Amino acid sequence: MSAAFVSFKTRWGAAVCAQTQQTRNPTLWLTEWAPEPRDVYWRNLPIPYFSLSVRRLIMAVAFFFLTFFFMIPILFVQTLASIEGIERTAPWLKPLVTVPFIKSFIQGFLPGIVLKLFLIFLPTILMIMSKFEGFGSISSLEKRSASRYYLFNFVNIFLGNVLTGSAFQQLNSFVHQLANQYPITIGTTIPLKATFFITYIMVDGW
Repeated sequence: MSAAFVSFKTRWGAAVCAQTQQTRNPTLWLTEWAPEPRDVYWRNLPIPYFSLSVRRLIMAVAFFFLTFFFMIPILFVQTLASIEGIERTAPWLKPLVTVPFIKSFIQGFLPGIVLKLFLIFLPTILMIMSKFEGFGSISSLEKRSASRYYLFNFVNIFLGNVLTGSAFQQLNSFVHQLANQYPITIGTTIPLKATFFITYIMVDGW
């Protein structure tokens, strides 16, 4: 493969080599700190520099669309987050959801369980995307996947549930009020999602 590991007698020599340009063409010969031998992901070492740039651009776009389109199941979960939502979308279930046990289960556990089922394959998908990007060590693959996983959770689980839930619950108010009243409306509806997040954390912990 078109990659090599070089050992140096001094740390100073290794630092100079790792941080300087070795050839006139900066994409021809790249030097960087080597990972620990057991940490090397050999399959990605021979990938050319230009291919790495293209791969990372493709994965950045793919991650954006993955995050964006995941809002669809988030909206689905929001319809399950309240009895009123179920009665509005499926009126024929009203006699069933009024049973105390089923009502408690729907309001308490079902939204969190459904959301966790959607997220169960996310770490595997993100690791495949990181491997495609061409990182040369297992630790860098895991770091990339973890950072994207938490970014994904922040955007979809937190912002997605708060904003979409608040917006859909107060859609009628948004339509018939002035724009300067939007922050007030959102500020009063966000605490309504507290029950969902409490139950989601409980389900996630279990």
